Amino acid sequence: MIYNPNRDPELQAEMQRTHALVHEYNQLSPLQEEERATLLARLLGRCGEGTTIMSPFFCDYGYNIEVGDHFFANAGLVVLDGARVRIGHNVFIAPHVGIYTAGHPLDAAERREGLEYARPVTIGNDVWIGGGASILPGVSIGDRCVVGAGSVVNRDIPSDSLAVGNPCRVIRRI
Repeated sequence: MIYNPNRDPELQAEMQRTHALVHEYNQLSPLQEEERATLLARLLGRCGEGTTIMSPFFCDYGYNIEVGDHFFANAGLVVLDGARVRIGHNVFIAPHVGIYTAGHPLDAAERREGLEYARPVTIGNDVWIGGGASILPGVSIGDRCVVGAGSVVNRDIPSDSLAVGNPCRVIRRI
């Protein structure tokens, strides 16, 4: 479904609220563990036990993000969560990873209007995503996968796979 978040007052208000919380989160010291955990619990739709997200972190809505237990994301995680983002247990994300549910139409006139779409992203349990990877709209990554640094994941990755490249391809089973 195509929508226009720039002309929807409700979506604009939700993004402003979330961006204010994200800004507050990113200003906290790493030593302020309790305050950071409290803010993450307010930001995310589900925040599993032992969740750590290093600053800086950015997301659009927050409530569309569900993370399992023992989730770790290094600095620079960007999640454009216009649709649901489900991340399993024991997932490790290296620095400067982008998870994008949002995309724009190929038609230039529709893009000029600010139209976009969002497709959910799912990341299974026990996954490691290398630095600088981009996870594109509608992608599912199975359990126990490793996604190589700099990969552009534009299609589903089956469980127990090592996948790398641009575009990302499975190079072997784990």
